[in-house]
Amino acid sequence: MAQLKLILVTALIAMVLIFTFQNMEVVTVNFLQWEVSVSRALLLISLFLVGLLLGWLLPGTRRK
Repeated sequence: MAQLKLILVTALIAMVLIFTFQNMEVVTVNFLQWEVSVSRALLLISLFLVGLLLGWLLPGTRRK
């Protein structure tokens, strides 16, 4: 089971990286009063990492 999980995580990371490298344009992100120009690849990777972190942290809060 652990090997299957490792394969699925590796495949997911590979797909995210492929998608990210195909989207390297600079985009403008507006949030409330902030306006930031950032590489779409950096934005996608950072959002993916935030999602991973939340997915790792939130199941622990449900068990308690």
